[in-house]
Amino acid sequence: MRHAISVLLQNEVGALTRLTGMFSSRGYNIETLNVAPTYDSRVSRVTLVVTGSDAAIAQLNAQLAKLVDVVNIHDMTLGEHFERELAIVKVKLGTGGLAKAMSMAKRLGAEMLDEAQVSCTLQLTGTVQEIDAFVEEAAKVGEISAVARSGTVAVSKGEVTLTSFDRQHLLVG
Repeated sequence: MRHAISVLLQNEVGALTRLTGMFSSRGYNIETLNVAPTYDSRVSRVTLVVTGSDAAIAQLNAQLAKLVDVVNIHDMTLGEHFERELAIVKVKLGTGGLAKAMSMAKRLGAEMLDEAQVSCTLQLTGTVQEIDAFVEEAAKVGEISAVARSGTVAVSKGEVTLTSFDRQHLLVG
């Protein structure tokens, strides 16, 4: 099963390497990895997607929680959550391609970042399935010359959150 896991990780040299190394040393491939700052400069939020049995991923999560740099961890797929991805796609266009690209962008809710008769760049934020469909549609409009995808970002629905770093560690300053 596919698992989207969110981790609060201390901003320390080598912390991300230790986190990702734990997955690779156990034979798991990280399908997407997104790392971004939080409101607290001492902590980053890591969202990763990995596939495996529920029991195996639960064991990985337990081992991950033992890493010294890990502040908190939550397997988003165990509850209701929002999961999104950003894609930017550059398409080489043939004759009449710009009109097709503009029509596709409007139909799918994508934003046209750059438009010319010979190429265009489109952006869409959506679910993984919407992004997959967007890339497939763009390939029908012209020749794809670049695809940049952010990877999954996720947050729990409702009041469930990752515990704040300050409350866990009572940091000063």
